Amino acid sequence: MWFDQFSPVGAAERPDLISPVVRDGLRQISEALVFEIDPALSDTAALCGTYNLPLDSMGNAVLVTGRRNGEERRCCCMVLADHRADINGCVRGRLDVRKASFAHMEDAVASSGMEYGAITPVGLDDTWPVWLDESVRDVEWLCIGSGVRNSKLILHGRSLLTLPGAQLVPGLTSAIS
Repeated sequence: MWFDQFSPVGAAERPDLISPVVRDGLRQISEALVFEIDPALSDTAALCGTYNLPLDSMGNAVLVTGRRNGEERRCCCMVLADHRADINGCVRGRLDVRKASFAHMEDAVASSGMEYGAITPVGLDDTWPVWLDESVRDVEWLCIGSGVRNSKLILHGRSLLTLPGAQLVPGLTSAIS
């Protein structure tokens, strides 16, 4: 497997490599593995470039917000690194807002309890519904953030559908050409 080079271990064996909110969220994902990385490589492009990892096995959590009648609406879109979330089409329409945009860094960190560049859907509270594209669900072993920049999680893409508020959203992403 592509991740063997990192010698991952069961997430429960290395709780020091996972943020507290993510640890709590992993209770229903027993197969989750974790491996340590240089925090400077936390961004997907840097990690994949350094270790020649497949983009179609790397997942990114994109926190999106919008407003309607003074009410904030938000979601977490899980996308593969070789895909782009349809923020101005699918996401905006599902949120039922005029304008959807990426959550500001300070807000994303404060509301998730995770470090920027390591945000993951695992451990998000129920104010962040998790939307997955079929491409994410179908990845056998998906690499995602762990809530901290010095490690990554590996789990089955379909396991993300067990998270509270998670739902499959057809057409959420498109492949980057």
